[in-house]
Amino acid sequence: MAADRRSKADTLALRQRLISSSCRLFFPEDPVKIVRAQGQYMYDEQGAEYIDCINNVAHVGHCHPVVVRAAHEQNQVLNTNSRYLHDNIVDYAQRLSETLPEPLCVFYFLNSGSEANDLALRLARHYTGHQDVVVLDHAYHGHLSSLIDISPYKFRNLDGQKEWVHVAPLPDTYRGPYREDHPNPAVAYANEVKRVVSSAQEKGRKIAAFFAESLPSVGGQIIPPAGYFSQVAEHIHKAGGVFVADEIQVGFGRVGKHFWAFQLQGKDFVPDIVTMGKSIGNGHPVACVATTQPVARAFEATGVEYFNTFGGSPVSCAVGLAVLNVLEKEQLQAHATSVGSFLMELLRQQKIKHPIVGDVRGVGLFIGVDLIKDEATRTPATEEAAYLVSRLKENYVLLSTDGPGRNILKFKPPMCFSLDNARQVVAKLDAILTDMEEKVRSCQTLRLQL
Repeated sequence: MAADRRSKADTLALRQRLISSSCRLFFPEDPVKIVRAQGQYMYDEQGAEYIDCINNVAHVGHCHPVVVRAAHEQNQVLNTNSRYLHDNIVDYAQRLSETLPEPLCVFYFLNSGSEANDLALRLARHYTGHQDVVVLDHAYHGHLSSLIDISPYKFRNLDGQKEWVHVAPLPDTYRGPYREDHPNPAVAYANEVKRVVSSAQEKGRKIAAFFAESLPSVGGQIIPPAGYFSQVAEHIHKAGGVFVADEIQVGFGRVGKHFWAFQLQGKDFVPDIVTMGKSIGNGHPVACVATTQPVARAFEATGVEYFNTFGGSPVSCAVGLAVLNVLEKEQLQAHATSVGSFLMELLRQQKIKHPIVGDVRGVGLFIGVDLIKDEATRTPATEEAAYLVSRLKENYVLLSTDGPGRNILKFKPPMCFSLDNARQVVAKLDAILTDMEEKVRSCQTLRLQL
């Protein structure tokens, strides 16, 4: 049977038989069968159109014609590995270097964010001669074994924390120990990293790296306080380690104000290593590590070649260049600022109207809506968040939840997401929240009558 004529039920049955249940679907009780996408829209097998609010991989829009054409045209000419001299890889590295602080001038190309973070870990260990890593609580840095070990989000459900991994509190000013009323949360949270480092050193451990998403995503769409990274870097460098900024979820202009999210921390802050993935290829498997000359030279001094069969191929680099061209030509970074600010304002109006909305935080088109059961305790409204996301899907809006309590609505749409999309989505969100509140009031009235 041709796949385009197979029913949704038949496709689901085949998937359940052939694909591991560890590979999960969105909306598992009633999955959406997506057969086509364009821009910020996805279409099911019946032709229904959904607004995509979560696909940060299709960075400049699903199936962008410029990106599709770049891949197709290069595929017709040559696609081979990076051991041959070719213009695309050096042109792409040069274009990326123009977006980064000057010290970050050496590039490695790979296929996925997980590969990028794994290489970053290797680079850090070769450069420092140390083994240990400091990470933030609830962090996720990839699916390789080396990265599961530095991802509390995963290892707490598996083999637990390794002795060479040290976990610092997430710099969350809404739920963490130092909140919005603290006079200097950046210093307070950075001192927690200092404490973690000191504790490790007292046990004879030596720190190779501090890994952090520039804006923690799985942790709950967190916006670290400005100045936090600079303070942390100071403590990590004193311990002989390097700072790795994971931009896989949030780079390439998503934050609007800057091209890279780590730049929100101030112009004087420069990581030692930056990792990129997801949005870099708009759906094509591309990833990158950028680092400094000293870190790269230490890695080269081992005499061991770094080779990645598909990383840096002419097609992958053509795609990467096309994404940069679209970002620039369509001014999507500025677009993220204007649409993101508008969306944040609409969502803040929902916070005033609906008590379940505890916090609205974000920058550009990276936004989190924290749903709570009670304002005083800020207890995560986990079940309510799941119900809300399911109802939004029924209303042709694709959204998902994140955070330790799975109660954060996460907005990370394609960068072409429009002002009109923002209005439509928030209007539907408002209607569903209003309906939820009316049902709760009806139940309370019924209980009083009984």
